[in-house]
Amino acid sequence: MNQLLIAFSILMLTLTASPQDTPASDARKNTAPSSPILVELFTSEGCSSCPPADRLLQDLGRQQPVPGANLIVLSEHVDYWNHDGWKDPFSSSLLTARQNSYVTHFGLSSAYTPQMIVDGTAEFVGNSSQQAKAAVQKALALNKSEVRVSSISVDGTTLQAHVDATVLPPNGPSHAEVFVVVALAHAESQVLAGENGGHRLTHVGVVRSLTKVGSVDTKKSFYADVRLALNPSDDPANLRVIAFVQASGPGKVLGATMQPVSR
Repeated sequence: MNQLLIAFSILMLTLTASPQDTPASDARKNTAPSSPILVELFTSEGCSSCPPADRLLQDLGRQQPVPGANLIVLSEHVDYWNHDGWKDPFSSSLLTARQNSYVTHFGLSSAYTPQMIVDGTAEFVGNSSQQAKAAVQKALALNKSEVRVSSISVDGTTLQAHVDATVLPPNGPSHAEVFVVVALAHAESQVLAGENGGHRLTHVGVVRSLTKVGSVDTKKSFYADVRLALNPSDDPANLRVIAFVQASGPGKVLGATMQPVSR
């Protein structure tokens, strides 16, 4: 009997001492650092090939399918489809201009939708899950600046926040721009006309404003308190703030972060 008790005690000690089953080990797994990767989708509710790309962006943001990557997703609705029977309520000429800047940066012949851009370094047709994951995996190898957003508050239709970014890594560009985005976490639309007429579409990370707030370089960090106008129809509980650092061009994204407006 004594031998059985001793054997049982040894077995229990072995099981409880197993590192993969300890709470501390679980905590280490859950707090492993991840690299923020900015995923932009240029899309339109007037484009019949865009809904699959919209769904892919939602899956990327929700599932976070690439280990080590924290995907920050943005839906950027362009306005050049608005002539075809349906005016996209989330479209903006500012976002069309941003896409056209990418057209020049990547040496493309023209803009198109859906177009996905990962960290400003890769572009492809936005409904390709395989290309998206490959681009994210490649972006993980890049050194990043740390970007933070804090002290977020809303006063009426004005959002206030503190933004700061560390100096740029020495092996990258010497100068970059700091942007702040206000985006809808989730949006839905019943399309009544155009190529998607009769369909109810859903979106994630819908850009409502994109503002350059300053710059950062290899010798000087950035910090500022920013004030941004909100769309009066947007619910603050459905908003998120994204800040990112990007080389001019627009070029490589050198750091990013995302915070909800309401916690």
